[in-house]
Amino acid sequence: MTEPLLFERGQLPLEFGHSPAFGEADFLVSDANRMAYAHILSYPQWHAPLTLLQGPAKSGKSHLARIFADRSGALAPEPEALEDLARAGGDAPLVIEDADRRDYAEPAFFHLLNQSMRDNRPLLITARKPIGNWPYRTEDVLSRARLASLFTLDGPDDIQLAQMLVKLFGDRQVTVDPKVVAYLAARMERSTEEAVTLVGLLDRLALARGTAITRSVAGEALALRGASQLELDLEGDETDE
Repeated sequence: MTEPLLFERGQLPLEFGHSPAFGEADFLVSDANRMAYAHILSYPQWHAPLTLLQGPAKSGKSHLARIFADRSGALAPEPEALEDLARAGGDAPLVIEDADRRDYAEPAFFHLLNQSMRDNRPLLITARKPIGNWPYRTEDVLSRARLASLFTLDGPDDIQLAQMLVKLFGDRQVTVDPKVVAYLAARMERSTEEAVTLVGLLDRLALARGTAITRSVAGEALALRGASQLELDLEGDETDE
């Protein structure tokens, strides 16, 4: 791959652990997520027990789910626990993360959705894909999920993207010149997932070079990310042939 080649010129730094900040005060509110954020903060005055947050990777779904859990005491059960939870009943709030990607047994998920609506049990669901693209074979789960209050989280706007970069650098205890942040925001792929990847790469590059994250380092990282993406695109073209 392209990325390790860059580090042949210097020592590859160790990836020290860092903890992303997921508190309510750390959430970056913008037009792309304002309605979803307001809904989470309106708990427990929800008009219906089911809520669905839909959006691409790293769009803030898990952060909002964490805020909801902090405010409500909600648990996020593993897939194998759903059937027992639905059978036990109750009104304790729950979070079901990645409903379209994790291995939730369809009957158990269906029973939990029914129990939530029957007993007015707050249930927050997150997913990347629209309900029609979820991997369930019958209409039972999908029809119940469509009754949820749906909030779509879109990709970041200009201001949010810059704020996100500052936050991600802050999570790593790295301070970056605002001009460098603006340079990155204007040229990088416009997705929150790319922001996470790019910040990690920039941090490692700066450590390897023994410098701050300068515009030169930022340009090198952007070029590397562009080359990596081109490589992935070419691999995809070969697969399609």
